[in-house]
Amino acid sequence: MCGIVGKMATLILPADWIKNWEKSGKHEFVQLCKNLAEKNDNDSTIKDIQSALYELCWHVIQGNFKLDLAASVLSDMMELRDDMASILADVFCILDIETSSLEEKNKRDHYTQLVGACLFFVPDAILKERLDPETLESLGLIKQAHQFNQKIVKIKTKLFYKQQKFNLLREENEGYAKLITELGQDLSGSITSHLVLESIKSLIGCFNLDPNRVLDIILEVYECRSDQDEFFLPLIKSYMCEPLTLCHILGFKFKFNQEPSEETPTSLYHIAAALLHHNLIELEDLYVHLMPLDASIVEEHKREITEAKQIARKLTMVVVPSEKTEDKEREKEKEEEKNDKPPDNQKLGLLEALLRIGDWHHAQSIMDQMPAFYATSHKAIALALCQLVHLTVEPLYRRAGVPKGAKGCVMRPLRNKRAPRPAESFEDLRRDVFSMLCYLGPHLSHDPILFAKIVRLGKGFMKEYQSEGRNDNVKDNMDTLLSCFLSVADQVLLPSLSLMECNACMSEELWGLFKLFPYQHRYRLYGQWKNETYTSHPLLVKVKAQTVDRAKYIMKRLTKENVKPSGRQIGKLSHSNPTILFDYILSQIQWYDNLIGPVVDSLKYLTSLNYDVMAYCIIEALANPEKEKMKHDDTTISSWLQSLASLCGAVFRKYPIELAGLLQYVTNTLKAGKSFDLLILKEVVQKMAGIEITDEMTSEQMEAMTGGEQLKAEGGYFGQIRNTKKSSQRLKDALLDHELALPLCLLMAQQRNGVVFLEGGEKHLKLVGKLYDQCHDTLVQFGGFLASNLSTEDYIKRVPSIDILCNQFHTPHDAAFFLSRPMYGHQILSKYDELKKAEKGNRQQQKVHKYVAACELVMSPVHEAVVSLHPPRVWDDLRPQFYATFWSLTMYDLAVPHSAYDREVKKLQAQVKAIEENPDVPLNKKKKEKERCTALQDKLQEEEKKQLEHVQRVLHRLKLEKDNWLLAKSTKNETITKFLQLCLFPRCIFSAIDAVYCARFVELVHQQKTPNFCTLLCYDRVFSDIIYTVASCTENESRRYGRFLCCMLETVTRWHSDRAVYEKECGNYPGFLTIFRATGFDGGNKADQLDYENFRHVVHKWHYKLTKASVHCLETGEYTHIRNILIVLTKILPCYPKVLNLGQALECRVHKICQEEKEKRPDLYALAMGYSGQLKGRKVHMVPENEFHHKEQPVRSATPASQQNGPGATAKPAGNASKSEEGAGEDADRSKEKSQGTTKPVTKANSTAAKVTTSNGNGATNSTKAIKDRDDKEKSGKEKKEKKEKTPGSTPETKGDSRREKQRDERGAAGKEERVPREGKEKTPKADRDKQKAEEKSSKEENKAKAGNGEPQEPTRERDPGAKEPKSKEKGGDRSAVSGSLKSPVPRSESAESERDHKRRKIDTHSSPSHSSSVKDSINEPKDSASKHHINYISVARSTSREREMDKKESENIRGRSKEKKTETEKDRKDRKRDHVNPDREMSLESKRRKDENGTNSTNKHSKSASPSSDSPVSADKEKTKRSKSSSKEKGESAKPERNSSGGKKESRHDKDKLDKKEKRDSSGGKEEKKHHKSSDKHR
Repeated sequence: MCGIVGKMATLILPADWIKNWEKSGKHEFVQLCKNLAEKNDNDSTIKDIQSALYELCWHVIQGNFKLDLAASVLSDMMELRDDMASILADVFCILDIETSSLEEKNKRDHYTQLVGACLFFVPDAILKERLDPETLESLGLIKQAHQFNQKIVKIKTKLFYKQQKFNLLREENEGYAKLITELGQDLSGSITSHLVLESIKSLIGCFNLDPNRVLDIILEVYECRSDQDEFFLPLIKSYMCEPLTLCHILGFKFKFNQEPSEETPTSLYHIAAALLHHNLIELEDLYVHLMPLDASIVEEHKREITEAKQIARKLTMVVVPSEKTEDKEREKEKEEEKNDKPPDNQKLGLLEALLRIGDWHHAQSIMDQMPAFYATSHKAIALALCQLVHLTVEPLYRRAGVPKGAKGCVMRPLRNKRAPRPAESFEDLRRDVFSMLCYLGPHLSHDPILFAKIVRLGKGFMKEYQSEGRNDNVKDNMDTLLSCFLSVADQVLLPSLSLMECNACMSEELWGLFKLFPYQHRYRLYGQWKNETYTSHPLLVKVKAQTVDRAKYIMKRLTKENVKPSGRQIGKLSHSNPTILFDYILSQIQWYDNLIGPVVDSLKYLTSLNYDVMAYCIIEALANPEKEKMKHDDTTISSWLQSLASLCGAVFRKYPIELAGLLQYVTNTLKAGKSFDLLILKEVVQKMAGIEITDEMTSEQMEAMTGGEQLKAEGGYFGQIRNTKKSSQRLKDALLDHELALPLCLLMAQQRNGVVFLEGGEKHLKLVGKLYDQCHDTLVQFGGFLASNLSTEDYIKRVPSIDILCNQFHTPHDAAFFLSRPMYGHQILSKYDELKKAEKGNRQQQKVHKYVAACELVMSPVHEAVVSLHPPRVWDDLRPQFYATFWSLTMYDLAVPHSAYDREVKKLQAQVKAIEENPDVPLNKKKKEKERCTALQDKLQEEEKKQLEHVQRVLHRLKLEKDNWLLAKSTKNETITKFLQLCLFPRCIFSAIDAVYCARFVELVHQQKTPNFCTLLCYDRVFSDIIYTVASCTENESRRYGRFLCCMLETVTRWHSDRAVYEKECGNYPGFLTIFRATGFDGGNKADQLDYENFRHVVHKWHYKLTKASVHCLETGEYTHIRNILIVLTKILPCYPKVLNLGQALECRVHKICQEEKEKRPDLYALAMGYSGQLKGRKVHMVPENEFHHKEQPVRSATPASQQNGPGATAKPAGNASKSEEGAGEDADRSKEKSQGTTKPVTKANSTAAKVTTSNGNGATNSTKAIKDRDDKEKSGKEKKEKKEKTPGSTPETKGDSRREKQRDERGAAGKEERVPREGKEKTPKADRDKQKAEEKSSKEENKAKAGNGEPQEPTRERDPGAKEPKSKEKGGDRSAVSGSLKSPVPRSESAESERDHKRRKIDTHSSPSHSSSVKDSINEPKDSASKHHINYISVARSTSREREMDKKESENIRGRSKEKKTETEKDRKDRKRDHVNPDREMSLESKRRKDENGTNSTNKHSKSASPSSDSPVSADKEKTKRSKSSSKEKGESAKPERNSSGGKKESRHDKDKLDKKEKRDSSGGKEEKKHHKSSDKHR
């Protein structure tokens, strides 16, 4: 301070003033002081004057200024202000302190002298007040400093510490007695606080009463009369001088009650609350007097949470029973002690009092000082707050919350005008009520009535919220209110429910509100409740632990036998804490799936809210990110997921739980590209709708599945799932309400491929297959559910047209038609009904016509729509009408399962009989059951009748349509390929019922005599090479494919087993036509049909093909190949194998699989063992090959064409590989077209052939070569035609003579040769096979060499000896035979032909269907079977050589033996001539061969079973003979069609001869070539 003053002084008093004091300094100083004194600002003036005086005095003390001059000027200054003496005294006081601390004595002396000089104008009293006693003593103002100090102390004590002599209560109490009487009088009259206050003043004055004591007594009386607020509060307000005094007196009262033995009375809390409420005291002032401290409250709260957690931990620990009981007893004792002495918390007492009088503002302030929910955890406070809420919501509750018929107890409002205003509208709730409820939190549980009121208010609000017609402003307010109600539900209602003791009514009441929220809001609330609420409060922590403990107790004891009592316990526990209970139950079910049944049965005592929570808990468990949905081996879905899915199905079916959340969850997972959870949808649909998807159906079930809905329900499923009407309705409603039906279908259809291409990248192949099957099965099941449960309008409204489904939604075609099929059925029936109503005619014929008209109307748009699904070239072969018809029909449309209907009716009749005979069943139950069974019988019979009419209508429709189904624009082979690709194969693996449908549809198309449909070719393509199809199937698809093959084989076996059946069903049908006329006329001529014996050969070939494919798959070692073929074989076991040696081959291979896979792949081992056992059981039904088809036939060299339809090349099972078959058929069909005038470019034919080759799954490697060869063929064909025209000596006469001569000669030789290739087809010694391969190898090499030398080669066709036929037809303008019967190269127009030759050519020149070379050969070559054998044998050699050349080991042997070729050829030619001369010797050779065959039976069997692909066994000499013949014939010609696959034969030595003959031969076709070749050999 001195420093500051000094600084200011130096500014005010310059040094030159002191130097020139007399002249100008004094004047300047006085003038300065005068100026300062005149200023208005008093404080700054005093400071400035003090600074000037201080500076002057300081110069005197320093010795710079004379004392008398200073004293003189200071005395002058006294006149400027009245308080100048006091200001100067202040300056002296500061200087006194400063100088007393200085060491220089002279300065102190200067100071003393200065003060002494000023004594005459500064009063003594002021100096005595300001200066130290020592200074006063030195100035002589006091005698002794010590005495002066003592005197000061005495005066201070007297002034400040000595009490006034008020009358205290203990001294003279009359005044106090009068005061108490005055305050305690009856206040009901006209007595006011003002009158009493005047009396109190009089008493204080009269009896000298202490005013504070009087105030204390007023408060004491107020305590006793706490109901008299209206009197005492104004009295205290008038009496009291300042609030702090009142606060101290109240604080002293609270302090007094803080003693351990004392308890604060409620009346004290009341008056404190009343004084606070009327603002007579401040809460902050009073709060500090209350105990306990806030810090200790926080510590206590933390301690409570820790204790609760410890209790929870103990409950979850496994404890020995004895210890457990002791611990529980200790805990009980502790709890009792706590409850006995609740701690006296004055803050809480005051809070309760505030709430009771309605002072929410101050109460809120106190609660904010404490931890959350600490205050309301005390019941009294919670109840007080609840009461306040009751009063606040009362008017609104009366208006909008009271349910109809309820009276309720009317609440009286508080008389306190300062209490919260009662709510009149929902908007008013935001003012106080919501905040009060949030402070209450879980402790609303103390007042269930208020809980119900709040819930009902919520319901009332939701009704208003959901009503229409609100403007934006109101909508915003309503949305805010909705969020408030959701917060209350989350923070108050659900936690409170957890603390209520199993109050089912409250649970139901709450569901009344919750069901008005969308499931997204509800699930969010349940999630908070389950995962967060239980950690927020010690009580809830304990409750959670106790619930889990109790749940464990119940679940340990839950069995099928005690479901009812356990269910009741579960119900009780679930009313309050469903999330915790279900979480534990679900965790148990995931471990122990045998609990599912008892748990589902025990859930019948749950409330609606609990069921909803159950749904949420299930979804949360399914979506648990910590759980792996695959087992550790990554090949199967985890068992926990399977258990949960099973539980879902059972629970959702049995109880009325909302499905929307679960369905949306499945949809979302599908959208995310994950298909695991489809398992849940599958289970739910199966249990709720009773629709079961399984490929393991019995034949009876399959039959039932082709009937109506009632028959399906009764006989089609494994489990008789009854009473699904309600549950399926619930499922349907959930799907329609949330628009999930179509999205689920589309997502599943898309996800099928997604499983493979998106999900399946890193997954095990086995798992990918399972997921694909699961996805597909669920789609089929779900689609079936929609079809049977949705009304026509609903279905049509939701499912878009087929082109939109496929093109816009990218739905696979099979799935798109599957979804659309019910829609077509619905539309046709509704249109049919409309037409029936329009015209009343009841005749059956009219009805049928109307049905056909309805079909036309409905299906015409579909026919147009399907055109966009495939490229335009597809519709050259199939009509869109045929395609749509195939995909839109079902088994229900094709046949009536009469036996299934009869079977179910008989079952019901048996049930009725059993009920009647059972004496234990009560009469009323008997009656009910009988009525049910009778009603079902009637329903079934009605359904059968309805289906019968429907099937008749459909068949009539198909009969009318069939002529327009297939076009003849391209080959029949092409048509069949398209049919297989686009119709049969995709659908036969779609479902088990579709597999049966496909087989029956083929049969139906055959029976309808559909033009341009070759049944033989279709069956042949299906059976010929199943390896690729089987390998690409999943497990379930292979089951369905097996079922399809089985149905196809059933039909074939039926025809094969009985000539009469064959003649009736196939004899005169265009599907078995083998020669196609140029006129397009089908059927009618017996010679054009495949006869019964040849058909048996064909069937044997098919069986052989199946064996070959099966053995190939079993030998690959690939898991999928082996598994699938075993499944297929098991499925076709009723029809295959029928031939003993084929069965043995399979048995041997399967036995090997059993041995190899026993340790490695147990699932394959189980499949193989199962099949092996069944195969052994079927052995008794197998027959030797000669019984299955007629192998030998007597030789007749000149049999008429109509009789000699011998077995031919078909007798060999050895597989004329389908590579050679299809090409021939293709060309045959093409030749037909050309003969009818439709000439197509060769390039198109080439490309088509290549496509067919690949589509059938074989020959893909040769396709490019085939195309090239065909191009060459076209060029060389033209050259040859020109040469032919120039060649001399080819007159018609000479050609005719030579032709007849050759045929006569050849027929004799052919009869002898015929049996050699035919009889010896079964068993081939290895050496012969090697030789055969060697020949083929060497001939191939020579052929290549020839091609390299630029010698003219004939273009070769990849597949068949008849490959050049279309070209020759084009050139010659006539029909030529595909089958290879011998003809000379004479044009068709030759006039010199004999009648018999003309007949033969007529038969031969029609091309056969291209189902296989064996079919073709057997049916188109009734003459010259020897030459036919020769050609077909070459065809066999071609196909087998390709396979053998891939075998590296045998190829080495072939090279070694190829050098012996020439010598063998000469020897073979001699043998052949010898055979020609001596037919009797041929017969003896044949018998000898039979003996050899029997002798080497076991060896050959083994070789056959090990490798059926190395087929066509022949004994060594004969094989050599035949091979040499064939090779020498080929050598005689520059290029045979076989060269493409066999590698070509050696060129003949007679090149010049050959060129002439070749030119002639080119004009007649490939088959005539062979005849010419044979005759040239003979001439040589």
